[in-house]
Amino acid sequence: MAPNPVPDHVPPEMVRDFSLFTSPGMLPTPNGDPHAAVACVHEGPPIFYSPYNTRDGQGTWVITRAKDQRRVLQDAETFSSHRSIFASALGENWPMIPLELDPPAHGVFRSLLSPLLSPKRVLVLEPAVRERAIALIKRIVASGRSCDVMKDFAVPFTVSIFLSFLGLPDHRLDTFVAWGKDLLHGDDEKRQVAARTIVAFIDELAAVRRKEPADDFMTFVVQAKVEGRPLTHEQVRGVGVLLFVAGADTVAAALGFDLAYLARNLKEQEWLRSEPDRIAPAAEELLRAYPTVQIIRVAKKDIDFEGAPIRKGDYVSCATMIANRDPTEFERPNTIDLARQENRHAAFGYGPHRCLGSHLARREIVIGLEEWLSRIPAFRIKESTAPIAHGGHLFGIENLILDWS
Repeated sequence: MAPNPVPDHVPPEMVRDFSLFTSPGMLPTPNGDPHAAVACVHEGPPIFYSPYNTRDGQGTWVITRAKDQRRVLQDAETFSSHRSIFASALGENWPMIPLELDPPAHGVFRSLLSPLLSPKRVLVLEPAVRERAIALIKRIVASGRSCDVMKDFAVPFTVSIFLSFLGLPDHRLDTFVAWGKDLLHGDDEKRQVAARTIVAFIDELAAVRRKEPADDFMTFVVQAKVEGRPLTHEQVRGVGVLLFVAGADTVAAALGFDLAYLARNLKEQEWLRSEPDRIAPAAEELLRAYPTVQIIRVAKKDIDFEGAPIRKGDYVSCATMIANRDPTEFERPNTIDLARQENRHAAFGYGPHRCLGSHLARREIVIGLEEWLSRIPAFRIKESTAPIAHGGHLFGIENLILDWS
């Protein structure tokens, strides 16, 4: 897809040939490191315009400094979250809730959903999460001394947790994984088909739960009230679709990048194995080094921001992978230091929209690493194979074949 023309109000000297989708290191590459490739933006200006930096070929302003990203993400008066990313694939315009709502509606829905993903609630879910990790790893160990870690562990582990949250059986797992893959990484046609399928599924599940309540997330949503009124059909759909999208890929990708790093760094792998209490802080450093999400806002009004003439309707990119390699924020940002202190990373965003599922995501990653390291001996990337990493709206990794023979 050809990029859209650069708007007239963007000074030519502020345009830079950069894209999270197409720049060197972003396209699927064997042994690629898109996170390191992105770090090069810090050699240039703190804010610039990229003519092609979204799925649909739109340009964005790129905010490179973490402190400037925080300013954007905390200023909902100036920068809107409402993009209808999912609905636009269907030619529609409803928000995923609460991700694409602005205050005050955002706060109302966030307060409604927060208790379902609070640290207290995650503590209750933790035994089931650990049980799931153990079951998958035991199956891997029983079947040999190598595996495709994304297919055999990271994806089924994280997606099955989201399925149980929705109250759905594991036997649908492969179907949901395929939908998620088409939605997030397929071409326009696959994306549209997946989006329609997911919407129909969420609508059907909501209808079933209205008639047959259960102890699950969707029952909570269809029975919930906001300001004394039940949620509308579209609001239920917006919440359900967000849960689907959030559960489909991000945590699995993070876990994949973590295991790829450890497979290439045997000393650190052994250090964590021998001192498991260091896994939780190490996971924070891996979240800093390998975040997966580009956050985009839409300017609600004209603003001159750090010398950039941002105009109403312009897209503003706050990519977590750029903020997390900011040399003004982190000492030696391109060195992965699993004992790093003071780790104020941006993997879960900032401000009122900071990731609602961050507590659960953190525990999934830590538990996944704990159980993997306690059950799998020293592992490497299998000889004559190469993991394939890519950039984009969501960074990812596949073909990660680990071997411990």
